[in-house]
Amino acid sequence: MTDPRRLVPRTDLLLSDPRLVEAAGRLGSARVKAAVLAVQQLIRDGKLAPDQAVASVLANLPDAASSLTPVLNATGVVLHTNLGRARLSPPAVDAVQRASGYLDVEFDLGTGRRARRGRGTLHALEQLVPAADTALVVNNGAAALLLAVTALAAGREVVISRGELVEIGDGFRLPELIETTGARIREVGTTNRTSLADYAAAVGPQTGCVLKVHPSNFRIDGFTAGAGIAELATLDVPLVADIGSGLLHPDVLLPDEPDVTGSLAAGAGLVTCSGDKLLGGPQAGLIFGTAELVERLRRHPLARALRVDKLTLAALEASVAGPATPTARYLHADPVLLRQRCERVAATLRADTGAEVVPSAGAVGGGGAPGLELPGWAVALPEAFADALRHSRPVVIGRLEHGRCLLDLRCLEEAEEAALVDAVRQAASKLGEQIGRTLGERAGRTVSDPGAAG
Repeated sequence: MTDPRRLVPRTDLLLSDPRLVEAAGRLGSARVKAAVLAVQQLIRDGKLAPDQAVASVLANLPDAASSLTPVLNATGVVLHTNLGRARLSPPAVDAVQRASGYLDVEFDLGTGRRARRGRGTLHALEQLVPAADTALVVNNGAAALLLAVTALAAGREVVISRGELVEIGDGFRLPELIETTGARIREVGTTNRTSLADYAAAVGPQTGCVLKVHPSNFRIDGFTAGAGIAELATLDVPLVADIGSGLLHPDVLLPDEPDVTGSLAAGAGLVTCSGDKLLGGPQAGLIFGTAELVERLRRHPLARALRVDKLTLAALEASVAGPATPTARYLHADPVLLRQRCERVAATLRADTGAEVVPSAGAVGGGGAPGLELPGWAVALPEAFADALRHSRPVVIGRLEHGRCLLDLRCLEEAEEAALVDAVRQAASKLGEQIGRTLGERAGRTVSDPGAAG
């Protein structure tokens, strides 16, 4: 019998195959070589035929050099934090690609000298929010607040209502964030009620700023009271309003969400927010305000550590200066059109999966507008599809509800429906008998009790 080791193709011969040469150019030679060595071991163990070596290597290589996997967001949550929050618009994606090489991010093509970094992005933000003297961009919303408090109140006091000392994602707490700046927290009022008089009594020579934080990820109802920005602006100390969501102007869909323009008009000296939430752009922290206060932040040494890269600047400018972002379109999606799309997809899948169209309440997500439901519809499949679709290609992330896997099309483009259908069919093929039993049980209930299916 021939020794299996003699049948193993040589490493150099495998790596010289044109298909693997191309793969090495996309993924790196080290990754391709590691896959080759793994396949060679399978051949030695008698688990793979030698003539299947190249095909097996290709099958086990990733699609891209990054380990991040694109997914179809069928959860109905527009700003799904675990799925990367805002989806970039096509112009923003194009801007990132154009910015991937060398460009004039800090270079004046007219004079040949150094220029203000990201000036085009800052100009676009200032044009969109004329209530602000100027703007500044850092790497996320928490960084914007961190820089503001550090520059205005390090070694001094930050006056803030007890009801606004919030916890944000992944266990990060606002009091701990503020304390890292070297500022001292001066709590005023109570959890549910804080008045202007509470702030006024606390303001003094040691006050660096008053901080007003929008509690975007929870609500307190009942016996409550708070001081608004217009009231706090009368205290004659720097007022920082952290609105969180990145809403630049009022939106009738989100009546309880503060916006940058309104906050500045009410008297805030600085307004901080995120770029990857309701603004619909890349992850960034945005700071709008008076020229004097923004300049103090810009000149602070911490600003250099928190600045954004050229890709973020490019995507942000395209997001604010371009057409409506996917975030805006998904939030304002017409429920009638959503139902029509769901009916079309369900009709295609019904024979194989028993797909049904059911009401589905979408959500803003990203810590914004808690409790607000976005009316819509979804394609309902048996619960087992949720796991199977996470392993399909493309990956589809749905929502489990009442023992069913719901595929909400709110955050999918119509052009992606075909890919969604293909993924569901892949999953149905893998689930096989399990889906057949589910459909049989459903048919049995319908025959024995016509009302059971409803």
